[in-house]
Amino acid sequence: MPNLVLLHGALGHSEIFNPYLDDLSSYFTIHTPLFSGHGNSELPSDGINIEKYTQELAEYCTENNLTDVHILGHSMGGYTALCYAMKHPENVHSIMTLGTKFDWTEEQALKESKMLNPDAILEKIPHYAQTLEKQHGSKWKQLLPAIADLMIDLGKNPPLKNNLSAINIPVQIMVGDKDNMVTIDESTTVYRELPNAKLAVLPETKHPMDKVRPNLLLNLIKDFWNLS
Repeated sequence: MPNLVLLHGALGHSEIFNPYLDDLSSYFTIHTPLFSGHGNSELPSDGINIEKYTQELAEYCTENNLTDVHILGHSMGGYTALCYAMKHPENVHSIMTLGTKFDWTEEQALKESKMLNPDAILEKIPHYAQTLEKQHGSKWKQLLPAIADLMIDLGKNPPLKNNLSAINIPVQIMVGDKDNMVTIDESTTVYRELPNAKLAVLPETKHPMDKVRPNLLLNLIKDFWNLS
């Protein structure tokens, strides 16, 4: 069976894909790697950035002999997937991104990163703090500033900027109409810059993966990959 790699977003976890595994495993061999610093994987002492995560994906595919892979990436996972396709086009068959932010500027990154304050999250959104601790253990407080640094680095040096036209594989860009982090406009801009792309706007859909209706996303997945 063809290989499908499911990539979680920043501060996410591969378990977000659990509602889809039974259906998708009928068509694919499923891979759910964790980016470093997430789940039970160590946070690198020299920090993280999108290049490091792209390299981790490349190493995972090499170690598991994965070529001609299909990738579904949520949020930062989608950005990483496209960076990987840009560097290793021969290894990627097609990509679906969901809720991926493309319009990174320094100003935007600083604004987003300021929301990643562990003390503020503990005080204002305690249930989210509990989720982060459950998924990433006690190091979640170190993971937040590391992700903030990743965002700021993306704002200064967005690797996909002006490079999308080089990605020739089939790509479907997906965004929720209620996503408060990613705009339909930026998703449309990227869709137009990619030579072989489709665009899907999911109705009544917010940014977090657990707010996406599985049946809605599964139908889009089956349509894109011609699964019956």
